[in-house]
This record gives sequence, structure tokens and C-alpha cells, in this order.
Amino acid sequence: MSDKGFPADKHTRNRFAVALAIIAGTADVIGFMEYSQLFLSFMSGNTTRLGEAASSADWVGVARFGGVIATFCFGAFLGTLIAAWSGRWRLVNLLTIQASLLVAGTFMPMGPEAFPWHVYPIVLALGLQNATLQDEAGRSMALTYVTGTIVRFGAGLANLLLHKPAPSFWIQGPLWAGLAAGAVFGGVLQSHFGEMAFLVPATMLASVAVAALVTLLREPNSALVTSEHAPQPDAHPEAKPTALTGRR
Repeated sequence: MSDKGFPADKHTRNRFAVALAIIAGTADVIGFMEYSQLFLSFMSGNTTRLGEAASSADWVGVARFGGVIATFCFGAFLGTLIAAWSGRWRLVNLLTIQASLLVAGTFMPMGPEAFPWHVYPIVLALGLQNATLQDEAGRSMALTYVTGTIVRFGAGLANLLLHKPAPSFWIQGPLWAGLAAGAVFGGVLQSHFGEMAFLVPATMLASVAVAALVTLLREPNSALVTSEHAPQPDAHPEAKPTALTGRR
């Protein structure tokens, strides 16, 4: 199987993935503690709470959790389009947008309980994040949630005994550890700074965006920042590779 990952260099890809998982864990816990146990990236938890709200005819809760789920889904949708259209600028574009959205959400006026407008930019940013990187099979890397990561790790352990695991097995443990470490960090930040704590993961995202930009400018056509085999994330196996703008 040819590597359809983005970036093509797996070591660079994995370093970015762990860094982004730490940032996602940080932002999610800040939001969970700040916004009355509302998950900003863990949509399984929000879906469970949506079902509970619907079962008790709590329509404010239905709107609250349903709106966040829809916003996160829209982030994944929009992120995939940006990834497809950005070519080798994918990392820089997506990370810059994510950092800007976190800052915007921090300073937006607080919305009503049913429609927390101030939460939506941050949720959108975390939805976008899942289209930023893709593994060697072209699948979006799970950067903001752990269920798929744990499942792939468990299945990989079984395959390790049977024969050998998929190449993506080796990143699952570091991804979980990154999310967990970010969650601890986010909890500490929120307890000290409240909602302003979101400026820390925003700054972290901006720093990663700058690192991606420097790498891109130094080696614009290298496997460190792009992949000539990579279509948009989660595309059909026969999909054409993502257009690489500006390649010579």
C-alpha cells in the first residue's frame, strides 16, 4: 500500500499529531469545566446527553447538545474542503484558522443556555482539527477524541500477536497520552484563568502553525509538508490526490 498520509513523512506527521492531541485535550477540558460539562470535542458524550435530554423532554438540552454536535460535524466538513483546496498549505491554513477561532470564542458574548454562541467557534475549531492530518491509509487522524484511538490500539495489540499490526498502531498510544496530558494541563489552566485559559491552546496552535510555515518555506516540495499521493482525508480509494498548489 502506498503511503497516502499527510504530511508524507511519518515522523513529522506523528510529531504534529501528538502536539495537536495535547492542544485538543487542553481545550476540551477547559470547555468542559467552564461550560457546565459541555464537551467541545467528545461528541459521544454529547450524543449521550442529547438522548437523555430528549427522553426527559428537556428541549433546551436538546438544542444545546444538538447544536454543538452539528457545529462539530460542520467543522469536519469544512476542514475536509479546506484540506482539499489548500494543497501544501493545508497545515498552515487549518492551524491558523483554528487558532483564530479559539481566540474569537474566548471573547464572544455569552449566548443563551440553549444556543451558546460563544462555544461554537471553539467547537468548530476542534472539528476542523480532525481534517488536518491523515494516516498512511488516508484516514483522518483522531486528534480530538480517544475512542477510536483506544480501539485501534487494542486491535493492534491483537494483530501484534497474530502477525504484525498496521503502521498506524504505533501512534495510537502517544495520541492517547497526548490527549490525557492535555486534559490535565487544561484543568489546571481553567482553575486558574477561567475562560481566558483558551488563549493558551490558541497560542499553542499559532506556534504549531508558525512551525509548519517555516518548514514549508524552507522545503516547499518535501515530504515534511505535503504528499503527492494524498487525497482529501477519508476519500474514496480511487479519489484523485489533493491538488498541490504551487508545486513545480
